[in-house]
Amino acid sequence: MPQIEFAEPPADKQSLEEGRTLSPRFDANGLVTAVVTDARDGMLLMVAHMNAEALALTIETGIAHYWSRSRASLWKKGKTSGNVQNVTELRVDCDQDAVWLSVNVAGHDATCHTGRRSCFYRTVELGNGIATLRDDGAGPLFDPAKVY
Repeated sequence: MPQIEFAEPPADKQSLEEGRTLSPRFDANGLVTAVVTDARDGMLLMVAHMNAEALALTIETGIAHYWSRSRASLWKKGKTSGNVQNVTELRVDCDQDAVWLSVNVAGHDATCHTGRRSCFYRTVELGNGIATLRDDGAGPLFDPAKVY
């Protein structure tokens, strides 16, 4: 179990936005949004969620932990795949309801469960009033069927 306990968010906006106390504003489900980028080049790798335990473990260990909404469980990124995310910097946004992790990815240097480096490998295009998805050509770096 993590040792960090977070302070309740202050009632006044000034203290929340300018203060030095980490007091995450977890949503009704007990989660904050986590945006994850590559420390080397800033590429957006993924967006996930953290509960208090995941955030505390991330801070304490330096390894990214998340809350899996689909599995309703704590998730240490890379535990199964080997693509561990080592946190180089963790930032909180102005009203402390989102965090930004800058990470170095071990293993295959892939973050997405599809085997790709980033979960954002498709672009949205509009043609004839229909939105479609186009793959950006960034193929898998590993075979997910062999890893998961």
